[in-house]
Amino acid sequence: MMRHPVHHPFRRALGALAVAVALAACSSSPPPALYTIAPISGAPVSGAPGVVLLQQITLARYLERQQIVRSSENYRLDVMSNDWWGEPLGAMLGRVLVEELGQRLPGSTVLGENGGISSSPDVTVELNILRLDKDTAGNVILQAQAGVAFRGKGAPVLRAFRFSVPPPSPDVAGEVAAISTAVGQLADGLATMLPAPPLRK
Repeated sequence: MMRHPVHHPFRRALGALAVAVALAACSSSPPPALYTIAPISGAPVSGAPGVVLLQQITLARYLERQQIVRSSENYRLDVMSNDWWGEPLGAMLGRVLVEELGQRLPGSTVLGENGGISSSPDVTVELNILRLDKDTAGNVILQAQAGVAFRGKGAPVLRAFRFSVPPPSPDVAGEVAAISTAVGQLADGLATMLPAPPLRK
């Protein structure tokens, strides 16, 4: 005689509870908010070489994450769990800086190392981003090191940058706006390094 499985009421209740918990978990975890850095216009600079290559940007390791870093002060890393960059930060900084330098250097063609166009550069820009987050006063701090190498001109020109920008609002959108301003200031500084130095006699 074939027996049919017995569906115990308690087992059915457990199944319903599991479905309810799963639905509640889904409803309590909204998709992350995605942010991007906006290019900022600056003053044009003349005298730069014809082809400028911005190499792949090196980030401090703590910045190599999807989540936006709020602060690295007081021996603690404050990371926004549900506020993310819309693309890898290094790639986004490179894309924005190529656009900003192209606007500031109207006589030059500015290329990114990972772009689809390649050419023999007259000058190469290397960039380390050491810090990009808020300090205890709430200002966004951008610290960077730059190296600019001119073809046939010997050792590269080195320079350190540090910018402090107050956000227009205390939320994440305000921090991203301040980061955009700071990156624009970095583009201003890089543009002033790109006119070729005079030949040494």
